[in-house]
Amino acid sequence: MQEPTLSFIRDILRSSLTSAGMAMAVCAASAAGLQKTVLVTDAENPMQLEVLADGRLLYAERAGKVKLWSPETKTSAVVWQREVEARANSSTPPTGGAWEAGLLGLTVDPAFERNHWVYLHYSPKGGREFRVSRWTLGDSPVALSEEKTLLTVPVDLEVCCHYAGGLGFDGQGNLLVATGDNTVGFESDAFAPTDFREGRKFFDSARSAGNADDLRGKILRIHPQPDGTVTIPSGNLFPPGTPNTRPEIYVMGCRNPWRFSMDARSGTLYFADVGPDAPVAKEQRGPAGFDEFNRTKTAGNFGWPFLLADNRPYRQFDFATKESGAVQDPAKPVNLSPNNTGPKELPPAQPAWMFYPAGPSSRFPAFGSGGRSAAAGPVYHFDANLKSATKLPAEYDNCLFVYEWMRNWIVAVKLDAQGERVEMSRFAPEQTFKRPTDLKIGPDGALYVIEFGAGWENNKDARIVRVEAAP
Repeated sequence: MQEPTLSFIRDILRSSLTSAGMAMAVCAASAAGLQKTVLVTDAENPMQLEVLADGRLLYAERAGKVKLWSPETKTSAVVWQREVEARANSSTPPTGGAWEAGLLGLTVDPAFERNHWVYLHYSPKGGREFRVSRWTLGDSPVALSEEKTLLTVPVDLEVCCHYAGGLGFDGQGNLLVATGDNTVGFESDAFAPTDFREGRKFFDSARSAGNADDLRGKILRIHPQPDGTVTIPSGNLFPPGTPNTRPEIYVMGCRNPWRFSMDARSGTLYFADVGPDAPVAKEQRGPAGFDEFNRTKTAGNFGWPFLLADNRPYRQFDFATKESGAVQDPAKPVNLSPNNTGPKELPPAQPAWMFYPAGPSSRFPAFGSGGRSAAAGPVYHFDANLKSATKLPAEYDNCLFVYEWMRNWIVAVKLDAQGERVEMSRFAPEQTFKRPTDLKIGPDGALYVIEFGAGWENNKDARIVRVEAAP
């Protein structure tokens, strides 16, 4: 099928937005106004990157390496290497374990130029946990050293999947950590995996994402201290001391929120959540599958595995008798799993901001159709005083970049002064982004993109590119 043109997408959006009474705003430069510059071509399963102030790129590879790319030499050097618990997708069936594990997350401290601290999110070899650690990037030799473990997340690594892994900071120096529900979803008919039968805990997301006493299926928020310990910021979902809860939880009720971003200017957290694959809704089970884009300025519960999308409820399904129970109430979701160690009554569920199925979405036509793996990127703020030949044009000011690992696109979402969506359009529609895996706005105002490559793993065409203003 021929790729739809930018003008065609704009026409659809203009019609739908105008009928909804929404103001229009331009969120796309002309195709000739942008170009892609390839920087790194020897990346191996790259996962997350940071752009340093001097133009160097620090990036993580899933098999257990951190590399540092120099704009002067145009080459990358290994600055950290560890054995991690991570199996290749092709090595075992999906239930064989650690299928999506490894070194998944990387970010740098807000005061990196002074303290050189780097944070990693990885699964140590031989362990049953994910570890969030702080390391120091030395000058000579250039290597990460002096591990300080900030947080450990126990996981069931003997099964697949959903580990999320993203890391990032907010504007108050709090570290956010994305974790997946660590649940096998292949035997729930693509609906909510809430199998309460004995011996089936790996098929029960209520034990993790729906459990307020578990760190999985969440976005955690902690405040690193100089000595390597952490404190709990005020405003998390459960105040310290709340019985049977974890105070690190900021957002709960997530399936696989593998990419998020924090807009420090507005204090808004944007996060994507990869949803299940049910092709159609079933009255006796629940809604069809959707991926979500969410936003929040406060802690909250986003529903999974009891609700999905705009709070469409699941029924509690008895996997032994094949009988359906009552639907969940978004205002008072309950967790009745025997594997739940937290409270039965949960905070009210928050509806998704945007959501889309495998097929075309009449509400969000810019997302197209196909496989789904939603990811939330940064908000761009144009700086007229920044002296940079590569910064994105002013047309992208106050645009949130969301992207799709399966559909190979980036969409620019124009936001108004209140943070409301006013227009959506394909970013650089003349370009194909081969499984975009991470997006960062650099200090030069350009957009840096990890392209994972055409296949599922070990791609020869994996690379890191910079999308910038054309001369």
